[in-house]
Amino acid sequence: MFINKARSGGNNICGRNITALRKAAGLSQNQLAGQLQLHGLDVDKNAIQRIEAGKRFVTDIELVYLADVLQVNYDTLLNREDISIEPIKKTGADT
Repeated sequence: MFINKARSGGNNICGRNITALRKAAGLSQNQLAGQLQLHGLDVDKNAIQRIEAGKRFVTDIELVYLADVLQVNYDTLLNREDISIEPIKKTGADT
């Protein structure tokens, strides 16, 4: 069975990276939300807080806006070391 969780147990793998990038840019969560809104993404401070805490899933559309506002590429947001990928086990009926 596949579980939609990062190794940390969170609902996303980009939250910690977003926190670090936001702080490096000298932005508060409210300021980041404001910048995202100016670019056309309707999020608020609470959404940013939940994303950074790993309590909220992040859509691909949101990743596009976050990468643009934080001026990074997607790989920087998606630290793949935090993903636990297990092979799908085939049952007798599938083979």
